[in-house]
Amino acid sequence: MNPKKSDLLVEEVEHIDIKEHNVVPLVDAMSKMAFSARDLGRAAQIYDQMIRDEDCAIILCLAGSLFSAGLKNVVVDLIRHNMVDAIVSTGAIIVDQDFFEALGFKHYKGDVFMSDDILRRLGIDRIYDTYIDEDQLRVCDATTGEIADSLPPRPHSSREFIKAMGKHLTEHAKNKDSVVLAAYEKNVPIFCPAFSDCSAGFGLIHHQWHHPDKHLSLDSAKDFLELTKIKIDSKTSGLMMIGGGVPKNFAQDTVVAGDYLGFDCGMHKYAVQITVADDRDGALSGSTLKEANSWGKVDLGAEQMVYAEATVALPLLAGYAYHKGNWKNRPTRNYAELLDKPK
Repeated sequence: MNPKKSDLLVEEVEHIDIKEHNVVPLVDAMSKMAFSARDLGRAAQIYDQMIRDEDCAIILCLAGSLFSAGLKNVVVDLIRHNMVDAIVSTGAIIVDQDFFEALGFKHYKGDVFMSDDILRRLGIDRIYDTYIDEDQLRVCDATTGEIADSLPPRPHSSREFIKAMGKHLTEHAKNKDSVVLAAYEKNVPIFCPAFSDCSAGFGLIHHQWHHPDKHLSLDSAKDFLELTKIKIDSKTSGLMMIGGGVPKNFAQDTVVAGDYLGFDCGMHKYAVQITVADDRDGALSGSTLKEANSWGKVDLGAEQMVYAEATVALPLLAGYAYHKGNWKNRPTRNYAELLDKPK
């Protein structure tokens, strides 16, 4: 007998709370081991070094199905405790996973061996061992379209649009533990360079279809310019990269962009990447941070690759820096306000 949707969407994915687990002794012990344990220990120390460096602007890069897997509140805490100054992400993480949950919807534990044909007929989308209700995702799509309808019909950066999403959540959020909402409240800009490649894309094409002569559009060059302004403004910078892809390269390229505009803003002084990608195919997601040095993007000395899956590594790395407590005296940068200032 085939299951019903209500039979499968039962057990919610729970987000880990790094505040509840002091992992400093564990990570310090791991740093004295070998292989990936030592790599992760050094990466955690480098991230803490970024936080201790008062001149360092920290850019967090996110790729992969992170928030659907239970990592959302980790990033919420990084924002709320001034441990990150800007975020570059895939659209799916920000819209399909974070904004989706802020609207009151959930991700559910699933089964990798479940028939995907049955799931499709039930309107359940699967991300490995996680389920999403497709009907609820359509509500998320429509909400982004409504936000687009409410904004001036001009080119926007993805940051400007996500800021409008955050403003929407101040009145309509059913779940306040949201990266989009926390970033709005803390003036932390979020960039999604390939923003239409997610649920927001469906809302945006609906908006443009019904407003063919007067509509909002997204300007990826404006995204690049705004993030480059952050790099130019910072005395030094550090990258915390979870996954690879577009967010990784977009953030790294600000060094070259600043130089192209005539500013000597220096390479990213610190860089950490958590990835499961290999470097042998030449693809960016697995390319080493030492390789990025050949492009003049990442300095050598305080860079570390961690070849591990994010749900295992990020809580340890972020929890280490949180419980070290050096964020308590860190100056805020309010880069969203900087970018919104009139020229």
